[in-house]
Amino acid sequence: MKSLKQNKTLTSTPNLTPDNPIHVTYDPEDQICTNPSCFFCTMNDPDASLRRARIFNCFKEIPLKDTQEHVLVLSGLWHIAMTHPNDLEFPSLGIFNCMVTLLHKAISDKKWLLRNQNIYIPYYAAHVIGSYTMNKEEFAEMAVQSGVIPPLIELLGGKISWVEQRVAVRALGHLASYKSTFEAVTEYEEEVVKLTMKLASNCLEVVYVNFVGVKDATKRLKYHSDLFTRGIVDLELENRKAEEWASQLQCWSLYLLNCFAWKGRSLNLICKQDFLEDLCDMWGGLVNHTSPAGVGLIRILCYSKIGRKRIAQSEKVLSSLCNLSRSSDDWQYMGIDCLLLLLKDPDTRCKVIEIAALFLTDLVELRSLAGRSNLGEAITKVLLLLDYRQSKQKIREVWDKVERRNKERIISEEKVEERRVFVNLIKQQADHMFWLGELEEAIAKYSEALDLCPLRFRKERLVLYSNRSQCHLLLKDPDSAISDSTRALCLSNPANSHSKSLWRRSQAYDMKGMAKESLMDCLMFINGSVKSSTDDHTKRVKIPYQASRMISKQMDATWLFANARSKVHNHEDRGVMSGLSTIIEEPLVDKELSRRKLERERRRLKKACVTRSVSVN
Repeated sequence: MKSLKQNKTLTSTPNLTPDNPIHVTYDPEDQICTNPSCFFCTMNDPDASLRRARIFNCFKEIPLKDTQEHVLVLSGLWHIAMTHPNDLEFPSLGIFNCMVTLLHKAISDKKWLLRNQNIYIPYYAAHVIGSYTMNKEEFAEMAVQSGVIPPLIELLGGKISWVEQRVAVRALGHLASYKSTFEAVTEYEEEVVKLTMKLASNCLEVVYVNFVGVKDATKRLKYHSDLFTRGIVDLELENRKAEEWASQLQCWSLYLLNCFAWKGRSLNLICKQDFLEDLCDMWGGLVNHTSPAGVGLIRILCYSKIGRKRIAQSEKVLSSLCNLSRSSDDWQYMGIDCLLLLLKDPDTRCKVIEIAALFLTDLVELRSLAGRSNLGEAITKVLLLLDYRQSKQKIREVWDKVERRNKERIISEEKVEERRVFVNLIKQQADHMFWLGELEEAIAKYSEALDLCPLRFRKERLVLYSNRSQCHLLLKDPDSAISDSTRALCLSNPANSHSKSLWRRSQAYDMKGMAKESLMDCLMFINGSVKSSTDDHTKRVKIPYQASRMISKQMDATWLFANARSKVHNHEDRGVMSGLSTIIEEPLVDKELSRRKLERERRRLKKACVTRSVSVN
């Protein structure tokens, strides 16, 4: 029950946020509430039937009144929707009709929106709709019947700000995921798909330019700052929250597009070359671990003929899929799936065989990955169906390996052991040449040992490939180093767990300027170091200095807003070059800020390592 004393407290509350909802409960010592339609009093009514009737009336009356208490009510409803999304009570009493009316009011009446703290209402209203429709199809049907789609599309188009776009695209994604409500969304199909594609491609730049890149806190939109930090002035917290929400905005946009692509809808729109190339730069990253982001949508498109055709025409998309297939990214298997689907299609096979076969031949000894067994055998079967003469003899190597495996099955155990001894002698010679600096001779010896080493000796061959990759690395041949370290990692158990090969491939990717792939390998390498230290309780967790530097470098290069920052800086540079050339001295305070930034990066690094270690384990 809300008293006059509470009214004073609520009036003086400066910042109401969805992360800080205010709950008003009954206190017998408080004065009696004089408002007969008070929502908070209604919630405390002990009579269940009377309570339901009063809640029903509240949902009808809320949009008709103009009072500052609305934002408190919406905050409470948001909290209830988030914590009890499967509860039928509010949806059955007309909460969707109430939210729709409030959304229409916010969209059409700007003066009302800017009065009191009404600016928060459309965010809460769309969030309530999305929360109640994320699990229950029957709730989604109620929402559609209440007319939620048109105002959500208005928000999706940027009618207010990107914060409302975030919750609108989330709600529309839930509605599009159900069979019974998908058709209602497709009534606005072209508009929704175009808006969502634009949002997915541009949202990070919008958030950076309008918020993250605004250094002066006083020039940031106060509404957004309050949402992120509950009114506490903390630039680091604001930026971190903006990064998280921007990532969610992009991931939810892709989820909505997935709903259309999975059903074969709007493929001509989604498969535009510019957008397909944009998808290559969208990844769940360290913020949304469960989202496959851009590659998830590309994989769905690969199941359609038009999708495979358009993807096969894009050199950038093919290159991205190939690089993903030879990485320690959680979505590595998706890159492999896409390449196999393209190779199985006679219409796209010839266009992709050159590049795809080059990468897939390094993966033929991969056993299990992401819960899939015999993945290497599946790759081998697809490659054996191809004409090896079309791929510069690369597939010939796969044929030779199959023939070699068949021959080794009939070799006696005695002969196998003799080969093991002989291979070990050659390896020792190769190691000796390596330490003498005779790298090319060492490569030749490692190759000789690999030719003789039986395929069943996976551990021995792992070491040979990894050592040869180090030779290529020192000779500044990153492509060969990546190929050999990938083969070593396919032989490790589990896959992608051999620390030396991960570090060597990370360095090779760094040579090629492939920051994302280098970062993922370096994180996996550090995970191995952390895990070995935690297994041995006598050891302290120690991150190698070079690996720490590598991660700091690649995290900066792969930062969520890295592209947006680059565009802004390039624009600023052009502005400077168009006028007189000037020399800008760096203030001393900037050096202190740089040190602080470095410390923050180190803390982020430690947190990222622990988080990824948990997800990997």
